[in-house]
Amino acid sequence: MSSSQSISSEIKPFDAHDEGERPQMVRKCTIAGDGDEFVIIGDNKYYRHELMQAFGGTFNPGLAPYPKHQFGNPASVGLVATGMNILITGLYFANAKGIHTPNVVVGLCMFMGGLIQFLAGLWGFLIGSQVGTFILTVFTSYGAFWFAFGAVFIPNFGIMEAYADDPRQLSNAIGFLILPFAIFTSMLVMCVMKSTLSFFWSLFTYDLTIILFACGFLLDDDKVKKAAGIMAVINCFADWFEALSGTATRQNSYFIVHEIPLPDLAKYFKRKKKDLA
Repeated sequence: MSSSQSISSEIKPFDAHDEGERPQMVRKCTIAGDGDEFVIIGDNKYYRHELMQAFGGTFNPGLAPYPKHQFGNPASVGLVATGMNILITGLYFANAKGIHTPNVVVGLCMFMGGLIQFLAGLWGFLIGSQVGTFILTVFTSYGAFWFAFGAVFIPNFGIMEAYADDPRQLSNAIGFLILPFAIFTSMLVMCVMKSTLSFFWSLFTYDLTIILFACGFLLDDDKVKKAAGIMAVINCFADWFEALSGTATRQNSYFIVHEIPLPDLAKYFKRKKKDLA
């Protein structure tokens, strides 16, 4: 479901305690009603049609109320910045066209990858709700990461100069810089396993890219770095696909992205649990 299909920005939730039928235990997100027409989030009950579905174009990883305030969609510009930055970084590390000097990459790391993503995250903060929290967490974190990564190659910071006598130590240090973001991205992948195929693929390939970069620098292996660069190029198309899905509407485009939801494995595990019982 695209952002243009929003039904209401001001949801009046039912109190889950006031309705007759209610599961014995209120969980974080529970389905209720004779036709499974209600979704209980915390102590509030909503009609299904009042909730945003999982949608990569708005960076919404699952069912959530529509935000009360409409400030546009910051996920689109954040995804464009991510895709552009990761593409050029990937081409550099894949040694495309024999380029080995990272100066152009530094500019993108600081402005598109760093500044634009960070601002997109702050914009997400204004939206509020679970969707805004996800956007804030993702884009401000990655914006800060690309600022830090770009700073390594800027002479005025003196980082490269500090390791001038020991290139191997520099490679390990950059690997340590990237490693926590590989762990962070793996955490995010676990947060989109109930979303859509394209959304999951976007974060999954981003995770593989960062893991390969971390391994490449820690092992000081140019082949692994090249593999990371190739994976980065693959990932950038997933990012731009999501950016298009959040930007294209029936008012401005003939091409509307249709998301494919991931299968609901919770039902499978629930049936498995009943069979074992």
